[in-house]
Amino acid sequence: MESENKPASKRLYSLDALRGFDMFWIMGGESIFVGLAALTGLPVLQWWETQLHHVAWEGFHFYDMIFPLFLFIAGISFPFSYAKRIAASESRKLIYRHVIFRGLILVLLGIIYNNGIRFHLGELRYGSVLGRIGLAWMFAAIIYMNAKLTWRIVWFWGLIIGYWLLLLIFPAHDLGSSDPFSRTGNLASYIDRLIMPGRLYLGNHDPEGLMSTIPAISTALLGMLTGDFMKSEYLEKKQLQKVLYIVAAGVLLMVIGRVWNLSFPINKNLWSSSFVCWVGGLSLLLFALFYLIIDVWKLRKWAFFFVVIGMNPITIYLANRIINFESASKFLFGGIIELFPQAWAPFLEGTAYVAVGWIFLYILYRKKIFLKV
Repeated sequence: MESENKPASKRLYSLDALRGFDMFWIMGGESIFVGLAALTGLPVLQWWETQLHHVAWEGFHFYDMIFPLFLFIAGISFPFSYAKRIAASESRKLIYRHVIFRGLILVLLGIIYNNGIRFHLGELRYGSVLGRIGLAWMFAAIIYMNAKLTWRIVWFWGLIIGYWLLLLIFPAHDLGSSDPFSRTGNLASYIDRLIMPGRLYLGNHDPEGLMSTIPAISTALLGMLTGDFMKSEYLEKKQLQKVLYIVAAGVLLMVIGRVWNLSFPINKNLWSSSFVCWVGGLSLLLFALFYLIIDVWKLRKWAFFFVVIGMNPITIYLANRIINFESASKFLFGGIIELFPQAWAPFLEGTAYVAVGWIFLYILYRKKIFLKV
């Protein structure tokens, strides 16, 4: 493996594009395809429309991987930024300070995102998407900084195996269920009910709770292991072989996830160990595809749309909460949409909504304004 004192390699354009592809779906992209499915009635689009909703508990839809894919991508970036900081002779103390600050500021932004600026502390929801990204990435980064490759792999498997065993051996009984993987009978939800302040998202369960953050650390670690592999000298001039290795790892993880699903069901709400493997494998395949097309074959122009989004992911996530893009899209495109038959409205409204958000990000991109934490 490459020494961590070697400067980071050139930025991966494919990583920015993949991040943008991921964020596209939560900045309104799903509404385009829901509208298109209703408009055309094509079976393939109607099937895809079913994939653009979270499953209620166990199982998997494409929409369930948007969150872990972002965490995986954040993990890939860290070995590059860490190597760059080390090469610039930045002290480990300063790097630790940055890692911890970034993790905690994301927790704070997540609380603000969920609740706005309110002061009813008992009604606040402290679990959040941004908070989980911050905590899981922070702990994964600390592990990465203090462990060699072998131990990073041990940590990856140890966290998800340990999480599985804890839930299996210690089911919760406070709500009457004895099923260790049910919404009312799992240990993770029980611990959140006991010690998590404020309110839980589902009343008796929070999908971004404290204990289920443990396996999410492995999701971030998988990204860091991938980033380490990408910046290593191994197969440096054999990019196609590098892609094949990533694909092989992705397929293997998906197989493990499916087998594990038999005893610990794939479940985003619990961030189950089988979910970590299944979604981790899919994330590796998507990354391999983007890397192959964009950085190996150098076919980049098509990806610019996603890169604009991917360069400002936190911005668009927060902006969707704060700025009324729907009102702006109706103001700018409402008259045009009215010229079409009513059946076209959902598709055109979704497209207009995404267009307004993208134009907003494009202006920031042109001005080189990027919100970084």
